[in-house]
Amino acid sequence: MTTEMSSTEDIIGRKDVDDLEAILSVVGTEEPDGRHVVHSEYDSIFTWDYEKGARPKLHKLYEKAKNAQWNGETDLPWETDVDQEKLVVEAAAAQGGHAVGFDITGTPLEKWSEKEWVAFGVESQNWTLSQFLHGEQGALICTAKIVESVPWIDAKYYASTQVMDEARHVEVFAKYLDEKLSGHYAVNAHLRMLLDDIIADSRWDMTYLGMQIMIEGLALAAFGFMHSMTPDPLLKQLLRYVMADEARHVAFGVLSLQEYYADLSAAELRERQEFAFEAAVRMRDRFLQQEVWDRMGVDTKAILPVVLSAPDRTQFQALLFSKIVPNCRKLGLLDAADGWLRTKFTELGVIEFESAVDTSEEYDAMAAVPPTQRELV
Repeated sequence: MTTEMSSTEDIIGRKDVDDLEAILSVVGTEEPDGRHVVHSEYDSIFTWDYEKGARPKLHKLYEKAKNAQWNGETDLPWETDVDQEKLVVEAAAAQGGHAVGFDITGTPLEKWSEKEWVAFGVESQNWTLSQFLHGEQGALICTAKIVESVPWIDAKYYASTQVMDEARHVEVFAKYLDEKLSGHYAVNAHLRMLLDDIIADSRWDMTYLGMQIMIEGLALAAFGFMHSMTPDPLLKQLLRYVMADEARHVAFGVLSLQEYYADLSAAELRERQEFAFEAAVRMRDRFLQQEVWDRMGVDTKAILPVVLSAPDRTQFQALLFSKIVPNCRKLGLLDAADGWLRTKFTELGVIEFESAVDTSEEYDAMAAVPPTQRELV
């Protein structure tokens, strides 16, 4: 990424962030051998300074992480029966119907029966949990990279606990998909592009920014939204456990980058702002669920403008960034470079969350509840 001023088109590949045709043109492919290789070159850093606690806040977080471990195999009620169709019907009833909030007149959805709406809801469940799973594997890889590349021993200690956390998250989401749901989806193309960019960048702080602040921050909000909406007690408890871990992960990113960013130049901070903006757009784009519409046989170009016009759609998308914006503010990224990122987040309609509680503060409250008491809190 260049230190020169970049345009929106330079950063995300299109002039208009809402260009639906450009968004839908990004299509994912699945490698036939089930593997995806990303080339990465970075320095693996040994430190001979083993002084534990030189960074007290990171040390405190590490101690909390050791006490917050849980076992995905034994601490969750896997015996719970999950009826996907029943969950879809219950969720729709709680919202007042399947198509509440947008006008489907003249669209293929106008003729959908209850059976088709339920099938769509089931596919949405499969898609959402699949993307959670893929994102968690991305976090697993990125955190292992942080252990190697971060120069401070306290950060290496903490990041090693996050590697275990992420392995556990991959494990439980994969098990839930395999045993409780009815199908997998490949990684969304926009999410994969972002993961590739984060992993390929050689700078350790970009791994932090992309994964710990942006992806983990959005995941924390998305998990919270699903936790509040799902009637499934197993998924509710699973998400509550994962959310406590994710809050700690984002707090780790904030604490580490605060120190590092304090010494960066204006040009270097502008690079980080552009990276944060690109990540925000990529993550927003992936929530269009085009793969689900394709599987249901619906023309995405015809239906997505209708979906996007729903009154609550803008609010939903903004809520996903409720954890990201205050953390960017705390890192000084909103107002660096003459407020460039503030302007971009304003254009995305998410700047209203800048005064929300940042995750490092939020985690302190969440950590007060022991892991085994987080079931339905």
